[in-house]
Amino acid sequence: MWRKILQLFLIVIAVWLAVIIGLMVAIFTTGERDQAQPADVIIVLGSGLRRDGRPGDALYRRSLWAARLYQLDLADAIICTGGIGQGHVRSEASACAEVLRNEGVPTEAIVLEEQSRSTEENALFASQIMQTHGWQTANLVTDSFHMLRASWIFDIYGIQHFRSPVPRQWVRTHFFIRHFSREILALHWQAFKEIFNLPHTYVGQL
Repeated sequence: MWRKILQLFLIVIAVWLAVIIGLMVAIFTTGERDQAQPADVIIVLGSGLRRDGRPGDALYRRSLWAARLYQLDLADAIICTGGIGQGHVRSEASACAEVLRNEGVPTEAIVLEEQSRSTEENALFASQIMQTHGWQTANLVTDSFHMLRASWIFDIYGIQHFRSPVPRQWVRTHFFIRHFSREILALHWQAFKEIFNLPHTYVGQL
């Protein structure tokens, strides 16, 4: 009996490891493919600010990449997402907008979404803005390691989007490895919520 239990345990572990490897491959390959094309809008997913209120590295590079897409005429407007994090007095969206303006994007082309605190809320509130403006397609901008989960969530919310990840070369190696690992756990949680039809939750900022 114990031998059968051990065999079953080893099978479960083997399957789980196979899932982990599959997720690693999917995260990496999805983050390497840029699908950017003409769309109604560009959506920048928020990320944390520095203590002094300046955009953190992740938000800065996402905003910079979005500005480049705008300059390539791939959309006429940009939605900056992200609310006010704990201990801050400005929103991530406003910090994103500041970077965009510094890169030459006109203020009238920038729309702020300042309520969200998670990737799911980014999608929820961005979809509402798109409906208000009559926008149907979007170029989705986030870090490469985040793109698989972000794209999955935007699919859940019915947002037709084209993935445009920030080039992996723009991300420091130690940061990439840490957040790549975190995404594996986050994808497990997302799958759990989908299986059991749980409501969207705030589980941390990315």
